[in-house]
Amino acid sequence: MRVIGGKYKGRRITAPKNLPVRPTTDFAKEGLFNYLTNRIDIENQTVIDLFAGTGNMSFEFISRGASPVYAVDMNHKCVHYMIKVSVKLGFENYKVLRRDALKFLKKCVITADIIFMDPPYDANTYPNLIKTVLERNLLNSGGLLIVEHDKNNNFEEVPLFKESKSYGNVIFSVFEQPD
Repeated sequence: MRVIGGKYKGRRITAPKNLPVRPTTDFAKEGLFNYLTNRIDIENQTVIDLFAGTGNMSFEFISRGASPVYAVDMNHKCVHYMIKVSVKLGFENYKVLRRDALKFLKKCVITADIIFMDPPYDANTYPNLIKTVLERNLLNSGGLLIVEHDKNNNFEEVPLFKESKSYGNVIFSVFEQPD
């Protein structure tokens, strides 16, 4: 995987093969960040990356100036890897948390400008995760919840749904907190 924009653009990051992850493809990531940079200024935005895995998306947000960025993942190997990369690259305002995403959201005291989540596609956790973010008002005014999923999920009837963007087999559904 590589960082596609910002301060660390072009930086290749090779994750160990034994991590239980499905990193967002560079093609889908590039499409999402083109979409985002045409809508908002990512710099100084508070970001929560749920199911962070390799940190692929967190690193992209950091490279584009988001701060602070919180990466949440339950797997200790993923957490260790993200910490290792963040130290190597000298990331500031990056916090890696080893937590279950839903439990984290239920106790979260952070509000964010962007919450990105990429749970396992076959998990039936989407409804509870989205509901928790929205009911707990974890998005700042005008904030975005971005949910990565496949074609087997559709969130158009969920409150605050704005639109979906497809990049190959990857779909990002975007929810927006009103101003």
